[in-house]
Amino acid sequence: MTSHLEFYRCEICGNIVQVMHAGAGELVCCGKPMSLLKPFSQKDEKQEKHVPVFVENKIKVGSEPHPMLPEHHIEFIQAISDDKKCIKTKFLNTEQEPSMTINADDNFNSAFEYCNIHGLWYSEQ
Repeated sequence: MTSHLEFYRCEICGNIVQVMHAGAGELVCCGKPMSLLKPFSQKDEKQEKHVPVFVENKIKVGSEPHPMLPEHHIEFIQAISDDKKCIKTKFLNTEQEPSMTINADDNFNSAFEYCNIHGLWYSEQ
């Protein structure tokens, strides 16, 4: 059974999906069950470059700048509101700073980011 807003990854092709409507079925890709991505947090190693940080009207990735190289980069940042009814996602390329502008009126209080090497990271404001 899936849960609302969980992330899953295919270990064969690398597809990443997010659950918009939870159901009882199993997510399958390339003929195999997809793996639930458990996000790392402030308590985990390498946090200085991976944990999403709320700074005024922005979410930045890490308290130290994260590299944005073809071989190591942030693929996306996602903000989620208190009531989980408003989601904002920004997909990045390697020429962009790993940050996202947010609107205070949307009451974003949690954020995810995905590093192509170190996986999914989470924080709360």
